Order: sequence, then C-alpha cells, then structure tokens
Amino acid sequence: MAIPEAYAANFQTLLDAASHGDLALMECTDAVTGEPRYVICAVGYDAGEYVMTPFGHLHDGNPYEAYLPPA
Repeated sequence: MAIPEAYAANFQTLLDAASHGDLALMECTDAVTGEPRYVICAVGYDAGEYVMTPFGHLHDGNPYEAYLPPA
C-alpha cells in the first residue's frame, strides 16, 4: 500500500521543521473527549504571531499494541 502524497508532504514538512528546531510539544484538549493530548506541532511565525500546526499526538499506552505493521 502506497502512502498518499498529502501524508508524505506533511511528513516532509515535519522533518524540515525538526531540522530547523521548529517543533513543539503542546498540551491540548481533545475536542471530542475533553481528555488531555500531547500534540507534536511545527512552529511558524506569521505577521508577528507564532503559529502552531498540529501533526499528531503522542499515543497513550503501548503503541506496539495499537498498530499492526504492513503485511
């Protein structure tokens, strides 16, 4: 199964942000459950303001139990 181009582009953006030290880990609130989430964000700067672009949150529990590798 091929990774969709949009996801590959977002991953490249994440790699670029990491190489420039422009990543942050933010505590946010899940919009559905209200639970705290620890979100990996790229940090940008636009018109004098910081802009946080969320990419995903850290997995609660054991991630090896949550995902199956490609077959």
